[in-house]
Amino acid sequence: MKKVRILSLLSVTALVTTVLVTAPSVANAAPACDGKSPIQSCVGVTSDGAPYAMQVPANFNGTVALYSHGYRYNVDIPAGIPLIGGYKITNTPEPVPGGNAEVAKYFFSQGIAIVGSGFARQGWNPDSAIKTNVELIETFKKQFPKTTKVVAWGSSLGGVITQGLAEKHPELVSAVAPMCMADNVSAELTMAGDFLWGIKVLFDPTIKAGNYSAGAAGVAESYADLVKVFTVMGKLQASISTGAWPDTSSATGKALAAAGIPSRSALLLLGLMAGLPTQSAHFDSISGPDGALKLTFPLAISPVLAILENGTNAAALAVLATQDVENQTGGAIFDNSKTDYSARVDAERVIFNAALSGNTAIDAMLGALSAANPGAPRAVANPAAVAKMKALHQNTGKINVPTVLMVGLADPITPAGASQRLVDLYAEQYAAEKAAARKAYQSTREYKNPTNKLLMLWNTTPANYTKFDAAGSPITSTPAAQGTNHCNFTSAQLVLVAKSLVQASSTGKLPSGGALLTAVRKAGNLSVDKGISVPWLKAYGDN
Repeated sequence: MKKVRILSLLSVTALVTTVLVTAPSVANAAPACDGKSPIQSCVGVTSDGAPYAMQVPANFNGTVALYSHGYRYNVDIPAGIPLIGGYKITNTPEPVPGGNAEVAKYFFSQGIAIVGSGFARQGWNPDSAIKTNVELIETFKKQFPKTTKVVAWGSSLGGVITQGLAEKHPELVSAVAPMCMADNVSAELTMAGDFLWGIKVLFDPTIKAGNYSAGAAGVAESYADLVKVFTVMGKLQASISTGAWPDTSSATGKALAAAGIPSRSALLLLGLMAGLPTQSAHFDSISGPDGALKLTFPLAISPVLAILENGTNAAALAVLATQDVENQTGGAIFDNSKTDYSARVDAERVIFNAALSGNTAIDAMLGALSAANPGAPRAVANPAAVAKMKALHQNTGKINVPTVLMVGLADPITPAGASQRLVDLYAEQYAAEKAAARKAYQSTREYKNPTNKLLMLWNTTPANYTKFDAAGSPITSTPAAQGTNHCNFTSAQLVLVAKSLVQASSTGKLPSGGALLTAVRKAGNLSVDKGISVPWLKAYGDN
């Protein structure tokens, strides 16, 4: 097979967005406002120590938009760690997504205030973050008594927080928008953990992959894991064409190599087992370079490179978030002792048969990864830690107020399946509401059709987007394609969500019909097609 050269190590999607405002340090005091016009800025700290920032236009109309930021690492990342090194813990407030000026400009033009907190703790924090937001709403209303409506939105983990706020306190919000929403902690970390476990078992058994020690020792272990994972992914990238296995491969991995199974097929299988998208920032699994690889590349190579790109993100999440949640719960939380990985890939083994090197290779790999093979030891969780993890905030999926969901179809960190779960659960909820309305009609003779409370915006991928240089090698230096990477939204898409929230808060109804279709078309790369359906996260199929 012709050698395919990848130009640079595929990078990890940033989980931390840029921020706007510096806040003071005095907890639970009244906000300090600068009194400026046309935009007044206020800062303060909630009773739990979370800094916040408010920006209020002079023409304030009584509506405030509360934004919840996504997952931020809860440890500093040493500079020497590849790709994400140099990160410093921050709790700087973020009143709009990534400090987006176009979004802020839209809100201000409508007389709408913006507010956001940096939260008291980083990492997985919905329990405390929801409480912070409840207090922040109260604080804002006290400072600005003319407040009549609150709309809430958030990205990634902030989507979990936003949905949780609407589930627990629907009386506080008029409309919400959980964007690129993470799933509940167990499902999310199962996805990431499955992939990390596979990397450990096949490519580097010295990776700890969870069950980290308590305190500083566990943090150090997670740093070591990050270095090892990124090193392995780099080696796999370098051997995509040849199929060579990393020199750190386990005895199980070396046995598969001896059987003639290329490492790229094993990597793809791990991604499919975990449920990672097979389209990524630069690989569409459709396009091929001109020449001999025109057909072979999309069939055998592109899905693997997509898993390499997406898997690098998933592995980083698995290491850092697992260490974080283990620290909160007091023990190992990932458990695949009963996971049937063969069942996990029943459909995918047909679709990606060529890239997986055929049925014989697939059966050999699944056999090597089965619980029956002592060379692939399964992870066993601490029951007490699992119980504590399950006691952490879990969204039920109940839709209480007008809700806008937006997610990329190939998001590698918070897969579209997390949003699909809410879509499916709401379909059941809406059907039950219609049934109740019909039953009420029998006694009142007055039928009141329930109002739809869910708008699903799918951020779609282009028809094809992989680019190649003159030598036929894929180009990975271009910006990530729409519908890929984590929370990869344009300003126009974010403004559309903001407008939808404002409309729902003022009318009680979400955009619909021709007006919605026109707005979606103008925003670009979005679809409201009800025929789109994606799988839930793999963890739900295990139950």
